[in-house]
Order: sequence, then C-alpha cells, then structure tokens
Amino acid sequence: MTLKYDIGKVLFSQEKIASRVTELAAQIAKDLAPGRELLVVGILNGAVFFLTDLVRSMPRDLDVRIDFMSVSSYGNETSSSGVVRILRDLGSDIEGLDVLLVEDIIDTGLTLSYLLEFLQTRRPASLKTCVLLDKNVRRMVPVAVDYCGFAIPDAFVVGYGLDYAGKWRHLPDIHDVEISKA
Repeated sequence: MTLKYDIGKVLFSQEKIASRVTELAAQIAKDLAPGRELLVVGILNGAVFFLTDLVRSMPRDLDVRIDFMSVSSYGNETSSSGVVRILRDLGSDIEGLDVLLVEDIIDTGLTLSYLLEFLQTRRPASLKTCVLLDKNVRRMVPVAVDYCGFAIPDAFVVGYGLDYAGKWRHLPDIHDVEISKA
C-alpha cells in the first residue's frame, strides 16, 4: 500500500505567525539582561524562517549574533526515530554567553532535550529555548520551553520552514498534511 501526502488546511496564517513572532521577540528582548549579548542558535533546516523573522523583530539596540546547528531525527518520516545525530555543530564558542536555542517544532522532546544537554556542557551563561510549535501530546521526555509560538494537536504540519521529505518548506502559512492511500 502506498501512502499519498497532500497539503491540508491552514492551521496558522502568515499574518497570525508574523504577529506571534513579533510578540515573542519583544518578550525575549525584555527578558534579556541589559548590556548582554544574545547568541541565537537555529536548528537547520526547519527553523530558518522562524529564526530570521524572530531576530528581525528584535529591537535594533539589542546585541544579537546568529549561529546554526543541523541535527537529524526524522529523515524522510513523519515521526521522530528517537535517534539524534548532529550533522553540523556550532561555529562559535558559547561559554559565558546567553544562548537562545530556536527550533521549529517540539514533539517528543528527544531532540531538544539532547541539544540542551549537549550545549550545557559548553558552559553558556544562560540557555533558553524558543519553539514555534509545541506538539505536547507526543512528549516523551520533559523539556522546558521558555518561549512558545503555538500549541498544536497531534498532526503532521508543513510550511514556514517545516517540511515533509524536503517539500513545502516555502509555504508562508502552516498547514496540516493529509495522508491517504494511493
């Protein structure tokens, strides 16, 4: 049996996403200690759109740097394998820095939990998390999320950086994915 994947209904519109990202950026800027530099670490590839809009929404006087990591736990599947592999590590030292880890979605919590433990060994001054989407119903390990865009039901979603097998990242809205038998 072959499964067919199609774009479903819009869960979050481009306008709703933009509004929420602006709110998150304001809260992050407010919570950052005055005079501190913030290193924003995006998890490739899914968080690129979110991270870009998030840092562009931050006040101009905020001292912000950006770095990226690439990890894999999904491959071409619609659920996490539970095995996290680091494909690209940070390009900079984070010791003594305030670090904000930005992820597109958290579901099982395995990837984010692994990354937090991994980065904590590098002794940042602070390490906080910001996720666009929280699929809490699938959580397997507890993970503290400091900033969250939206809670979502147990649906596979695409758009605004989220993909299925590399497709549909470019969509400006977030859609659920309809799976049917072909």
